[in-house]
Amino acid sequence: MANTNPSHSRDQYKATHTPGQIAERLENGPDSIYLKDFIYGAIDGAVTTFAVVAGVAGAGLSSGVIIILGLANLLADGFSMAISNYLGTRAENQLRDKAREREFDEIHHYPQGEREEVRQIYAKKGFQGQLLEDVVEVITADKTRWVDVMIQEEHGMVLEDHNATKGGLATFAAFCLIGLIPLLPYLINWFSADVITAPFLWSSILTGIAFVSVGAMKSRFVNQHWLMASLETLAIGGVAAILAYVVGVLLKGVV
Repeated sequence: MANTNPSHSRDQYKATHTPGQIAERLENGPDSIYLKDFIYGAIDGAVTTFAVVAGVAGAGLSSGVIIILGLANLLADGFSMAISNYLGTRAENQLRDKAREREFDEIHHYPQGEREEVRQIYAKKGFQGQLLEDVVEVITADKTRWVDVMIQEEHGMVLEDHNATKGGLATFAAFCLIGLIPLLPYLINWFSADVITAPFLWSSILTGIAFVSVGAMKSRFVNQHWLMASLETLAIGGVAAILAYVVGVLLKGVV
C-alpha cells in the first residue's frame, strides 16, 4: 500500500540525509545486492525440481525414482546455473575493465576527441555556455574521473564490480534450498516409512507456498506489487509443472 502520509515520508528522508550520512554513503559506494542472485536461483530451483517431480509422478513411477531424479536435478542444474551466473558476472566485470583500458588509451592519444564526447554528453543533459565548459574542464582535469564518466555515460555500465563468486554461491544456495522443497514429502516418506499418504499433493502445496514466497521477495527488486509478483511466479511454476505432468502421463507406457 502506498504511503498516504507525505510528511512522514519527508521526515524519514530528512533523517537519513544529513550531510554526514550522505558523505558516508558516497564514500562507501553502493553495495552489491546478492539477494537478487538468491531470488532468481530460488525461482529456478523450485520450478525445475517440481517439474521433475510432476513429470515422474505423471508417469506413475516410484518415489525412489522421484528422489533420485529430483536430487540429480537439484545438484546438476543448481551447479550449472551457479556457474553460468559466475561466468556471466565475471564477463561483465572483464568487459568493464577492457572498456576502462580503452578509454584511458583514447584519452592519452587523442584527448581532444574524448573532451568533445564529454561536452556533447553534458550538452544533451541541458548544460550550456560557460557552465558546460566549466563542467567539461572539471571532469577532464582528472583522468580517473574522466574515464568513470565515459564508462557510465558512453558505455552505460556501472562502475563497481559485482563479486562473481558470491553471486554464483548465492544462486547455488538458493537453488538447492528452495529446490529441495518439492522433494521433502518424498524424503520424509523415505526416512519414515510412508507417513505421508499423498506425497505429490503435499509437494504441490509446499511448492506453491514457495512460489508465492519467492515471488513476494522478487517484488522488492522490480516495479511490481508483491501479490502480482507472487501470482506470476506461481503461474509460471504451475504451467511448467502441468506440462511436465502431461508429458509424464503421455510417456507412461514407455517405461
